[in-house]
Amino acid sequence: MARLVLLLPIGILAVSTASIFVKLCDAPALIIAAYRVALASFLLIPVAAQQKLWRQWSILSLKWGVLPGLFLGLHFAFWIGSLKFTSVASSVVLVSTSPIFVGIGGWLFLGERLNLRLMLGILLSVMGGGLISYGDMTVSKEAFLGDGMALLGALGASGYFLVGRKLRKDQGLVAYILPVYSTAAGVLILLSLAFQKPFFGYSPNTYALFLLLALIPQLIGHTTLNWALRYLPASLVAITTLGEPIGSSVLAYIVLGESLTPLKVMGGLTIFAGILIALSRNVGPHEERRKTTETRGRNRPPSGSTHPNLAEG
Repeated sequence: MARLVLLLPIGILAVSTASIFVKLCDAPALIIAAYRVALASFLLIPVAAQQKLWRQWSILSLKWGVLPGLFLGLHFAFWIGSLKFTSVASSVVLVSTSPIFVGIGGWLFLGERLNLRLMLGILLSVMGGGLISYGDMTVSKEAFLGDGMALLGALGASGYFLVGRKLRKDQGLVAYILPVYSTAAGVLILLSLAFQKPFFGYSPNTYALFLLLALIPQLIGHTTLNWALRYLPASLVAITTLGEPIGSSVLAYIVLGESLTPLKVMGGLTIFAGILIALSRNVGPHEERRKTTETRGRNRPPSGSTHPNLAEG
């Protein structure tokens, strides 16, 4: 519980920087997304080698790792693309509607309960997102296209969290994220090639931003969220990401000069209230059930069949 409370806000803050870095990049959206996850995957290779993760992988686990990687790649392709057409606030708010889809998907496919507090938390958080984006959305064709792409990005993120929740129960952190990030990189590289986007010829500043995207929002932010999927339902991890519009809006005000209106402040407080309501009901009992299960597992006599412990890197 203490680690969740400490690390999740750090992860959300790290993820919040992504939209700012993307806005500052002078490169096509697909190239930005491809460099982000490709560099993150490359930086994970020494960790994988040190932990000898190839001993933990099976053909089945690698096949399953393709699915969340595909969803992650599509999420980045649509969401980063949306930032080229609409504001940070509008894009981040719309892509953060993923808890709605995750909550429904978790209930339908993973057997996770949609209790009253979780539904109230989702409702408040989405209302807060609406307040942030109110007055920021325009009716221009470009903004409409960007908003639609952000919603498609939300659907991609939903699939990413749902499949990740299923897989993270049985896989260590680095053993899970390296195939996922690598698959996402492969998807985005193929899309970049298909749409004939150049991989080279950008300014040193843009390449530095590619590296920052890999280090901060990807390796710190997304990896923290993937770590949390082992301990929390997918719907709860998704709802904590609704803190991202708060951080992104504040950073956009400081770095990009985008307006921070009273409505956006009210929206941020409403999102924060929704997150607290959702977490107050679910984290404690879930952690207690997990500890009880682990205790029973330690006290259970060893059986004839064994399963290798996966490193939690």
